[in-house]
Amino acid sequence: MNPSALLCVLLIATVLDVASMRTAKKQPQTLSRGWGDEILWVQTYEEALSKARTSQKPLMVIHHLDECPHSQALKKIFAADSAVQKMAQEDFIMLNLVHETTDNNLAPDGHYVPRIIFVDPSLTVRADIAGQYSNRLYAYEPEDMIILAKNMVRAKKLLHTEL
Repeated sequence: MNPSALLCVLLIATVLDVASMRTAKKQPQTLSRGWGDEILWVQTYEEALSKARTSQKPLMVIHHLDECPHSQALKKIFAADSAVQKMAQEDFIMLNLVHETTDNNLAPDGHYVPRIIFVDPSLTVRADIAGQYSNRLYAYEPEDMIILAKNMVRAKKLLHTEL
C-alpha cells in the first residue's frame, strides 16, 4: 500500500472514530447509583466537604440503602423530577451514601433511611432544613418532592443571605 493511500485510510478511520464518540450514548455514572446519571456525584463525605467549601455551593447528602423499599421509591421519583435534577446538577455538591459516615452531625435525629441532610459551605449541617415528619425530620417520601424542592431552594437562599 502506498503512503498516500495509507494516510487516507488513517484519516478516514480517525474521522469515523471521532464521529462515533460524539454519537455514543453517555454511560451512566456509577456514583449516581440511580439517583441521576447527569449529576456529578462526589465519592466520599470528605471530598464533598472540600468541594462545598471551595465551590461555595451547599452540599446535599442522601443516605439510603439499596435493599430498602422506601429508598428505592424515593430514588425513582428523585431521578424523574426534572426540576430537582436541574438544581442538583447546577447548585449543589451531591453525595449519596449507602453507608454511614463517622460524622454524627449527619444523623441529628437518628440513622434511618432514606434521609437527606444539607450542609452549607461553612461546613455547618443545616439541621433547620427538614422535611415534614416529626419522628424523622430529614425523611422524604416520594410524594414529598415539592417539599424537597422547596428545601433545596431554601438551602440556596440561606447560602446567599447568611454567608
